[in-house]
Amino acid sequence: MGIMVKVFYAVGGNGMSFVISIFILIASLIAILFAAALFTNGIEWLGKKLNLSEGAVGSVLAAVGTALPETMIPIVAILSGHADSSHVGIGAILGAPFMLATLAFFVVGVSARVFKNRKQGSTLTVDHSIFRRDIRFFLIVFALAAAMAFVHLQWIRYIVAILLVVLYIVYVYHTVRDGKGVGETEIEPLVFAKKAEQPGIFPVVLQVVVALSLIVVGARFFIYSLTDVAQALNVSPLLLSLIISPVATELPEKFNSIFWMRDGKDTLAMGNITGAMVFQSSVVPALGIAFTSWELSMTALLSVVLALVSAAIVFYYARRHQRLNANVLIFSGSFYLVFVGYVILGSFLGWPVQ
Repeated sequence: MGIMVKVFYAVGGNGMSFVISIFILIASLIAILFAAALFTNGIEWLGKKLNLSEGAVGSVLAAVGTALPETMIPIVAILSGHADSSHVGIGAILGAPFMLATLAFFVVGVSARVFKNRKQGSTLTVDHSIFRRDIRFFLIVFALAAAMAFVHLQWIRYIVAILLVVLYIVYVYHTVRDGKGVGETEIEPLVFAKKAEQPGIFPVVLQVVVALSLIVVGARFFIYSLTDVAQALNVSPLLLSLIISPVATELPEKFNSIFWMRDGKDTLAMGNITGAMVFQSSVVPALGIAFTSWELSMTALLSVVLALVSAAIVFYYARRHQRLNANVLIFSGSFYLVFVGYVILGSFLGWPVQ
């Protein structure tokens, strides 16, 4: 209580607004978690209705559905044509795959450890053909997108931008075609039609749309309130812009994976992340390559390298051992700590950290 009082007075006359921000922060987090549970239930039923595989539901429907709202921010920034907006867009484009390949992997790994009622324990029972394909595509397209920062012939950039989109279409085709049907796994009754053994398509779609809307709105309030709290506590603007804000932006949309991990649906949980990694490292960078200068700062390049190394280690482990363990995913979080260390140390030593 004494600490809270000190914090209250530390923010001066804005003490009441600080308390309100804390309340909104907690309320928005609860709303996101509720919406994530609603979304996972609805998207599974949608996959069953469309007769899709687990890979298609996790790596395409869920991944793109949760990533698309946040992806619109860099897209709008790029298409606005303003130089400053373009730089913001480039940073957001590269930051998303980095967060997914480090922190999101870490969250899934921790979930496998925390949920003791999982039959498979800390080993993830994913569809390895789907998982390895996701990571393989990510490594190729993200490395190719980053390499375009060193190519200054615009016609080559246009070709590569088109190639990235084509590669994603190929990826979606193979993902939809292969894998076990989501209907073959046990699905809880649809929340919007609990008494119906086979709910119609309308309540299924309605639940998905409502859940996704709640996630988006909750995430917005979460970001704004977290920013207000950080500023009230005099958190460094650099720390806020490069570390806190990206975490608050990316992770809420991936809380779906936590619920799938709890239920032992590991292919859906990992696909929700790896599918988003492929989407956000191919289609979205294609716009940046085609419509911006695509000049990457040292910090941006570091995030690319760390994301690729993290994903490569997970890919190597899964391929070598023919299984995926929580520990290797938890280890991915260390690459995020490396990035944080660079930002903090660089701010003191005058390194280029923007």
